[in-house]
Amino acid sequence: MADTPTGAVGGALLNHIGGVDRPAASGETTALTDPATGRVHARAPRSGRADTDAAVAAASAAYEGWSTTTPAVRQRALLALADAMEAHADALTAAETADTGKPVRQFRDEELPAIVDTVRYFAGAARNLPGAAAAEYTPGRTSLLRREPVGVCAQITPWNYPLMMAAWKIAPAVAAGNTTVLKPADTTPSSSVLLARIASAHLPPGVVNVVCGDRDTGRALTAHRDVALIAVTGSVRAGQEIAAAAAAGLKRVHLELGGNAPVIVHDDVDVAATAAALAAVAYYNAGQDCTAPTRLLVHHRVHDAFLAAFAASVRKLRTGPPDDPNADFGPLNNAAQLASVRALLDRLPAHAEIVTGGARLDRPGFFVEPTVVAGVRQDDEIVQEETFGPVVTVQPFADETEALRLANGVRFGLAAGVWTSDHDRAMRATRMLHTGIVWVNTHGTTVSEMPHGGVKHSGYGSDLSLSGLLDYTQVKHVML
Repeated sequence: MADTPTGAVGGALLNHIGGVDRPAASGETTALTDPATGRVHARAPRSGRADTDAAVAAASAAYEGWSTTTPAVRQRALLALADAMEAHADALTAAETADTGKPVRQFRDEELPAIVDTVRYFAGAARNLPGAAAAEYTPGRTSLLRREPVGVCAQITPWNYPLMMAAWKIAPAVAAGNTTVLKPADTTPSSSVLLARIASAHLPPGVVNVVCGDRDTGRALTAHRDVALIAVTGSVRAGQEIAAAAAAGLKRVHLELGGNAPVIVHDDVDVAATAAALAAVAYYNAGQDCTAPTRLLVHHRVHDAFLAAFAASVRKLRTGPPDDPNADFGPLNNAAQLASVRALLDRLPAHAEIVTGGARLDRPGFFVEPTVVAGVRQDDEIVQEETFGPVVTVQPFADETEALRLANGVRFGLAAGVWTSDHDRAMRATRMLHTGIVWVNTHGTTVSEMPHGGVKHSGYGSDLSLSGLLDYTQVKHVML
């Protein structure tokens, strides 16, 4: 395989189906816009039903052989893929940052090592699938359990972390013996296409396939009768639509949807240190992160001091293009998201106050200043809905009961945080917060060994961990 894949950056991308690079059957393409400049930098296939049919057919053909391989074979293949990803780090970084605009330094030094670690984790997990020992529950009969792959998996990934989400989905599916067809977000397909091409050197043709396209492409893929499981990271709207469509075919569905993470800050913290720590993580990836701490709930006794310290830390943050070594975060990914964030700020009620930021930068690209909004109320749109941008709200609370009520008072339930020096208070919060993830005196760190998933409108199912691997398996009872 060439060091720089066809169409990774600065050209025309191709789908990767059955181990072969292919254009869309229709010949149609979509322009890819560099969010740091607003200019077109490449084109990607706009795949239709013929393309998704071909990809599912390739995955189905590959499944017959791949599903019967031993865990050791799958482990070796994934370890080789991880090594190859490290060898192609420069190409993967170029592909990802061209589509997303995120800082090169952050992706290369922080995200990519974590992505490779995830692939290696699932390589090891392939040889540790849990089962049940044979047992005689009925006289004269022995029962045992087989844990088997489910089949062809359709996987839909978002534009905020394209390569990370692709790895989170492909690695466990392949480790469990499944084959996959992945449809990346229409604005950020480059790194996923490259990943598939790298994988083709280490996995049989058809095990990993990537088709580029829009919502109609995703609909055609997820509706295919030969797809057994659909895994999606995306918006609540997308998850609801896919879950409804999957019901007709009784397909298994795994949904990791939006978030609107609250962080409770009690009055026993080091205010300055806590404010600085939260400012550093809240605007990572321009706030385009479903676990970003977007709603800071601060005890009324330290609210004003915390707000001042937080705003001061935020004013030090810098947004810039991928090659800016001093940039803390890049632009919003696309014009539609820029319009969404700006409209949300334009609709702020009169009682809300923009403490700092709030403006689009006067330069090419989709850059927005890091923004802090105070004076909000629980029923305000900016509190209830996911912003998915560099915008954080700060609300006061009177006591622990009110803090938990405000934290849980939205439809999302992906992640939350609590900052306090009181161990008992922290443990109460971990029980009472209605989310799939709770961070205590930290925020945003994930590890491959622990599950990542939510509740309520944030979806169901887990990425990462043994739970994420088991989601790609089914159990069969055998009685002898």
